[in-house]
Amino acid sequence: MIFKIGDLVTRNSYHNDLLFKIIDIEDNIAYLKGIDVRLYADSELDDLQLVEENLLIKKKEDREEVTKLQKMIQLDRSEYFYLPGKILHLDGDKDYLERCISFYKEMHLEAYGINIKEKDMKEEITKYLETYKPDIVIITGHDSFKKGAKDKDKNANYQNSSNFTEAVKETRKYEKSQDKLIIIAGACQSNYEELIKAGANFASSPKRINIHALDPAIIASLVALSPKNKEIDLLSLIEKTHYGSAGMGGIITSGTMYVGYPR
Repeated sequence: MIFKIGDLVTRNSYHNDLLFKIIDIEDNIAYLKGIDVRLYADSELDDLQLVEENLLIKKKEDREEVTKLQKMIQLDRSEYFYLPGKILHLDGDKDYLERCISFYKEMHLEAYGINIKEKDMKEEITKYLETYKPDIVIITGHDSFKKGAKDKDKNANYQNSSNFTEAVKETRKYEKSQDKLIIIAGACQSNYEELIKAGANFASSPKRINIHALDPAIIASLVALSPKNKEIDLLSLIEKTHYGSAGMGGIITSGTMYVGYPR
């Protein structure tokens, strides 16, 4: 079978569990990017299975996700008005960023997206915080636990956990209070404990698993649409993500939405 860049494929050796897009081909090796999970991979061409799946299906799935969340959020719009929290989303992957920004728009949230390499986040993030003055900031992109590594406590054994951790620390220099600025950090297989210790309210990945592309956006959206004077049900919030507490975790946090009266 002849494959080309842009084809959607699965890997036979992994029981065709994840959907990827081919982003490059060299010799007999295809370089892949996950459609739903924040994961890069490579594979021999002979191991790939072509998938005739239109990406419009994924957009439909995202809209269904939005509808599900909106039904859970009960707002009395006849009497009150609402000012949700503002979101700043830094993402190392342009495609995932665009998908998340579309998600925020569907949720009727004010969100600003910055596509920036993970290694540059530490140096650049304060500039964007000062520009947009968000209530919630997401620091994400790609990550992985390196093959052959054994110590899951060391950031050096991860692709980008150290970059995410340093960006979180810089954000906490800008705003120390975890109540005034909510930080959601990490990607697939990230060093969860180090991100939380650095000052993140929510982080991935407690069980070092891959996370869904929208998981950080789901957390951010629900925090943005929760009242400032109420603590969020942490367990319920985490379970709204695709892989639950295996993929995302965090600390008890209040919402960022102001509620006003009369409408």
